[in-house]
Amino acid sequence: MTDERRVPEDESLEDNIGQQFDRLPATPDDRTVSGRASRKEIVDWWVEQYDVNPKIFDPFTFWEKGAGKIWIFGDDTSSPIEVEGLGMTVMRTRQRHWKPTMSAVQRFAQHANKNVIELSGEEAVRFAQGENIQYEAWDGDWGYLIVAHELAGSLAPIGVGLYLYGELRSTVPKGRRESLDTLE
Repeated sequence: MTDERRVPEDESLEDNIGQQFDRLPATPDDRTVSGRASRKEIVDWWVEQYDVNPKIFDPFTFWEKGAGKIWIFGDDTSSPIEVEGLGMTVMRTRQRHWKPTMSAVQRFAQHANKNVIELSGEEAVRFAQGENIQYEAWDGDWGYLIVAHELAGSLAPIGVGLYLYGELRSTVPKGRRESLDTLE
């Protein structure tokens, strides 16, 4: 997958304050905090990685709290703001490979046209329980994929999987793992 991203550190810019939410700058040129991703970079990443129409994100604002924990909010507010949560976490940046959260995938995967891997019923159950799946049939990009299963005639997103060397690694958080009856 071509998702290896690093926002350049610039020592002339401000430092990140990890305990407050700061709105992401619109573009890289508007960046005032070293290493912070911009709204444009986040939306472009979703377009490049999953072929999501960028207009899907028009009603939302993007925020960073901590080092690279990006939140999406369906409204607007003053910036910076010191609250515990604002909307939902959408992805992690400030690491070698940007990673979408399970919540974001479950919310936005229906708009994805690329890098979506469909699992059979048994595989979906095992994946939701946190098991890694041997999956040699995938011929798409490596990296973080949207994992889904067909239910009632449409694809239902399960979460995020890391695909490497014929293995789909479950990244379902322990607290969100499900013990499901076999899906068919």
